[in-house]
Amino acid sequence: MSHNKPVIVYGASGYTGRLVCEYLREYGIPFIAAGRSKDKLDDAMRAHVPGIETADYEVVEVIHSTEALTELFRGASVVLNTVGPFAKFGPEVVQACLAAGCHYTDTTGEQDWLITLDEQYGAKFAAKGLLLSPGLAQMYTTGEIAAQLCLETPGLDTLDIAVFWGGSPTIASTQTILVNAATSKAFYLEQNQYKEWQPDAGLYTLAIPGQHETALALPWGGTSHPVWFRRDPRVANVKVLGGVFNKPLMLGVPKIVEAALEATKDMDPEARYAALAQTAAGVMNTMPPRENPRINKSVDSVHAQGPLGRAHCVIYGNCNYKQTGLLNAYAAASLLQQAPRRVGFASGCQAFGHRELLGVLRSFGLVQAPLLTVQN
Repeated sequence: MSHNKPVIVYGASGYTGRLVCEYLREYGIPFIAAGRSKDKLDDAMRAHVPGIETADYEVVEVIHSTEALTELFRGASVVLNTVGPFAKFGPEVVQACLAAGCHYTDTTGEQDWLITLDEQYGAKFAAKGLLLSPGLAQMYTTGEIAAQLCLETPGLDTLDIAVFWGGSPTIASTQTILVNAATSKAFYLEQNQYKEWQPDAGLYTLAIPGQHETALALPWGGTSHPVWFRRDPRVANVKVLGGVFNKPLMLGVPKIVEAALEATKDMDPEARYAALAQTAAGVMNTMPPRENPRINKSVDSVHAQGPLGRAHCVIYGNCNYKQTGLLNAYAAASLLQQAPRRVGFASGCQAFGHRELLGVLRSFGLVQAPLLTVQN
């Protein structure tokens, strides 16, 4: 396919994809809104992307195959992928980016997908001078920014990360929780080695900075951070817990997951995926409303420690899905102007700089100035 749009948003009709398009418009970047249904894409752009009439964009329907995606991606520079669960739908997109010579980002929260990209594709992207940056999203990148701010203090080697947000997960996020995270092993990092979270550990109770009430948390599939920091020479240990402020929802998640896994345990993989996807649709089958900063708040808290020092960083924010959309749009804007700080497999902070990403979130009013305290 011949086109002159440098950026492609794959899965543009979804909740997060629409936000990515919204911020690409604000950056003035021409883009293709791609997906499997032209009608859904047209409707999403017209009805859910403010100011879309002033954007330079094109809607393209494409079959989800490596061949079709490669043809679409040729001529572009950056692909922003929002189609999950990524472990199921991501390989074709990554292979097409590699074949077409495009940088790749996605919004995944699936730790097994990150490990796959790190081990199977990272070196291939690096050899072509391309960036492979999964997990560019509030739940992972904003917490990583806080971690990187702590690590500016030398001598800290252990990260204890908590990520919380208000609101409801999207349809795709719910599918990821039930279909992927529930059926895959979750790891934390201990002395630079992956260690498995115990699947029956249940809910954890955490003290959230800035409030008297405690909150409930889960390993949430292990998250991106242990994978990103595994090769960071400063860091040896990483544990991450996350959750929503809605306690009834947090109490219900493990029960729903347990019942769904038990009901599908004897099915073959494809049948099990279909059954779990149907369960996810029963939990969340409508798009959440547009985020409200008075309701959709986020808290990213990182305790970092070493033998002779400690640091704590908290970043309060709002509208976690907007943060995700903005981070991906900024990644595209940066990649169109200069090479990333690191090619191959890299986190958003490793590729673009944690202070740069913090500045972007601050400039759009999505996070407060970090609260950083250091003891050494």
